[in-house]
Amino acid sequence: MQNILLEIDSGMVDWARAQFAITAIYHWLFVPLTLGLALIMGIMETCYYRTKNVFWKDTAKFWQKLFGINFAMGVATGIILEFEFGTNWSNYSWFVGDIFGAPLAIEGIVAFFMESTFVAVMFFGWKKVSAGFHLASTWLTGLGATISAWWILVANSWMQDPVGCEFNPDTMRNEMVSFAEVAFSPFAVDKFCHTVTSAWIIGALFTVAVSAYYLLRNRERRLAIESIRIGAIVGLVASLLAAITGDHSAYTVAKVQPMKLAAMEALYNGGHDQSLTVISWVNPFNQPDYESGKEAPLRIAVPNMLSFMATHDFHGYVPGVNDIISGGYENAKGEIEPSLEEKMGRGKKVIATLHEYRMLKESVKGEPTALQEARLKEMSETIKRDMRYFGYGYIRSNDEVVPFIPVCFYSFRIMVGLGCLFILFFAFTLFLLYRKDISAVKWWMWLALVLLPLGYVASESGWLVAEFGRQPWTIQDMMPTSVGVSDLQSTSVMFTFFLFLVLFTVLLAVEINILCNQIKKGPEYSK
Repeated sequence: MQNILLEIDSGMVDWARAQFAITAIYHWLFVPLTLGLALIMGIMETCYYRTKNVFWKDTAKFWQKLFGINFAMGVATGIILEFEFGTNWSNYSWFVGDIFGAPLAIEGIVAFFMESTFVAVMFFGWKKVSAGFHLASTWLTGLGATISAWWILVANSWMQDPVGCEFNPDTMRNEMVSFAEVAFSPFAVDKFCHTVTSAWIIGALFTVAVSAYYLLRNRERRLAIESIRIGAIVGLVASLLAAITGDHSAYTVAKVQPMKLAAMEALYNGGHDQSLTVISWVNPFNQPDYESGKEAPLRIAVPNMLSFMATHDFHGYVPGVNDIISGGYENAKGEIEPSLEEKMGRGKKVIATLHEYRMLKESVKGEPTALQEARLKEMSETIKRDMRYFGYGYIRSNDEVVPFIPVCFYSFRIMVGLGCLFILFFAFTLFLLYRKDISAVKWWMWLALVLLPLGYVASESGWLVAEFGRQPWTIQDMMPTSVGVSDLQSTSVMFTFFLFLVLFTVLLAVEINILCNQIKKGPEYSK
């Protein structure tokens, strides 16, 4: 790996990132609606099972049709996303494939087959299986989708916080030593809970928006009112849970990815008693001059709140960008954080030691001598001790380890701001339902339609924070993005980028068209 940076086409890194980003963004347009509608349709069929009222059966079947359309599109984009690890990120896949591949394999074998099995019963088994078995199939379809999300998020979380693994200098690969640590790391649990609850918000917004459309058209009144009631309850609960899980996620990020938190807050010089920025003027187009330590103008902040969010102590210490580069403070593990310069030095030493280790291993004929064995053991211990700084050996300047601050800063505020708006919206919707005729409040119906795309904006903003915030790392502190790509010419990836862009745009347009036609058609009522 010592010469990888010299061999890789520099444009390949940008195009590989762009292709993966466009695939992930389009894929995530389908996934949250799948997870959200799975909960909604499960609740509605449960109402049918308990009441035996055929209205609930018709309502559940209507939302299941919309779920099925979206589910099929999500599968198509998800398969392409996983293949890109082998085509564009082969160095990454080779280096950590033993770890990263495990949750993806479980997702494919267990979760996907579980979804595909029970989704068939859900759609075609209404007259072929008992009501109880059909209800179980509906919930198991949603559970399968959720379990699928769990393993995908476990894989992503490991990239953010690589735990449960050790580097083997003989194979030059990272190997899993604790499956439990990988599968149930605090980062993975927090990410899963926050992501799934945010997906429920999308499902609730979609349900309420479609129902508001029916009220505007003065049709399907009962279905619309009951769907709004269920959607608003799910949405309010999910929004509150997303706020709670988001707070805990920020606490976890502060411990394992302090640079991400500093970028989210545009915090250049940290310290104790840090305020949480509500808004300030960070130039959205240029990386700020963080070295000056001068905070952005027009700043409005909540005193001591950032310290509490990051450390659960109102007077806790939060490092800024310059503090992380300079080092010398006590980190979350109770250790004195090395400076970036020291990390780079240790990383280069590990790379050089690995090269020497491999050369000595290859030169040994038969049994190594006592001197050779002692030297191999010494080098192995050096590698093990400083392997956590391996990735820093490829870093060449301070600027490389600082994410693009404007994207992190504004995406975080868009996500949080819209999340607060959704809480108010769902609470007000329930208030209207129980205090007056909601179909008479036309401005609310238009608001429901407007908030649906904003739900996707909030969801995608969260992913922008997560992925931009960990740059330049493919694996936090272990492998920079520039080292993980395949040794290909950028032109080949450039071609497939535009091919996928057209393909995914067509798929999205097709799905929206099919969904709109199905919504216009409306539910099919039992005779």
